[in-house]
Amino acid sequence: MNVVDSSGWLEYFAGGQNSAFFAPAIENASELLVPTLSLYEVFKRVAQQRPESDAFQAIAAMQQGRVVDLDAKIALEAARVSLAYQLPMADSVMLATAMEYEASLWTQDAHFEGIVGVKNPKTSA
Repeated sequence: MNVVDSSGWLEYFAGGQNSAFFAPAIENASELLVPTLSLYEVFKRVAQQRPESDAFQAIAAMQQGRVVDLDAKIALEAARVSLAYQLPMADSVMLATAMEYEASLWTQDAHFEGIVGVKNPKTSA
């Protein structure tokens, strides 16, 4: 199973330099978990930069994977993860979701460096 954090989705949709890194996780929808917080972050960012219709198209693509709600169990684990790794709230939710489902977390954010189960284009290349 795979979780792609919001920066990965945005990189993929923008066709950025790391988009090919995220493609295997994103394009394998049967193994893809999508935290609801990722839907929020991606919609907001795309809607800031492009027409809202583009934001809805991005969300439709994301919903090809299995959308995972932020429930109490994941929220509490995210708080623990945030304290342990000094991660911001959204990043800790992504990591806690991946941990809950024994999934890999795909990201390009440097502050995940050294955390088991995290794939980053700088360290996975």
